[in-house]
Amino acid sequence: MTRIVIKRLVWDSYNIEYIKKHGVTEEEVENAVKLIKYHKHTRNQRYLVVCESDKRPVTIIVARKLLNTYYVVSARTAKRSERKWNYDK
Repeated sequence: MTRIVIKRLVWDSYNIEYIKKHGVTEEEVENAVKLIKYHKHTRNQRYLVVCESDKRPVTIIVARKLLNTYYVVSARTAKRSERKWNYDK
């Protein structure tokens, strides 16, 4: 599997407000992408990324914009099945 490298996240008012609905902050996502546990390619050129924040495991959906630059589509607490993927791979 190719390793995803996220050096920069793209934010706008929409995605900041959207992740707040899931109880996740912009700062939490920024810190979590430094500790990527697992990722997989999904539809529409997006990636599902399971990371560890200081508080909990977080699932982040990102869309690639430029090399190492990704737009945050969504972020939420990782489901049990997503946390398990880390140990299965």
